[in-house]
Amino acid sequence: MPRRIVVTSGKGGVGKTTVVANLGVKLAEMGQRVVLIDSDLGLNNLDVIMGVENKVVYDIIDVVEGRCPVKRALVAVDGNPNLFVMPSAHSYDKSYISGQNLRVVTERLSETFDYVIVDCPAGIEMGFHRAVASSSEAIVVTTPDISSLHDANKVIKMLGSYDMHITGLVINQVRGDLMVTSDMMNVEDIVSLLEVIPVGILPSDDVVGIHSSVGIPITAGNNIYDAIGVMANNIHFGENKLYDCTKRYKGFFGKIRRDVKRRV
Repeated sequence: MPRRIVVTSGKGGVGKTTVVANLGVKLAEMGQRVVLIDSDLGLNNLDVIMGVENKVVYDIIDVVEGRCPVKRALVAVDGNPNLFVMPSAHSYDKSYISGQNLRVVTERLSETFDYVIVDCPAGIEMGFHRAVASSSEAIVVTTPDISSLHDANKVIKMLGSYDMHITGLVINQVRGDLMVTSDMMNVEDIVSLLEVIPVGILPSDDVVGIHSSVGIPITAGNNIYDAIGVMANNIHFGENKLYDCTKRYKGFFGKIRRDVKRRV
């Protein structure tokens, strides 16, 4: 059955769009037909991260206003025949796009795709409600810092007013070295605070920013790729495994890694 998932967060800067991009890549690698929708009208970050910015001809506004059919606005991602992007508008008066408008688009796409993943604007303003209204499931992205958790908690409570399933929580930018020494809130405490089961624990890794800046999804051979794989399996197969960001920082050699990381 097709799944329409909105990926949201309480605040900006938590890596939500990067999570959307790399989750989409991984699901497509697993053989699923995936389309990613950038609903942050006017900012269009998703097409940049996916490396398709220069291929955009039509966007979601053209679809809503009837200038082109849904499929014509889709942009194929090079190297993956199962993955497409529905780009946002470069500039637009956001008040003219309603949740119902976006829902019509996602429902039409769900006739063709296994996953329709909506990248939601940060915060709880109109853009949030428009994106949430278009979906049937939600994933909330947060980081372990207090301000991000506080805002994520607000979002979770607001999602409760919608007739939708909260698929789970993604805890992003986790520093395993700091969690081991209790200098960062651990996963158990975060889950206890937000009362949402996590579907992904993603380590902090410089490779994320490097790949995003040049429009290339994260590839195999590093910790973050492995963690994204675990997250995708949880979402697709209903597994409940979590990537352990602290493992490599435990024990004698782990202490050496912690010391080296703090000096860098």
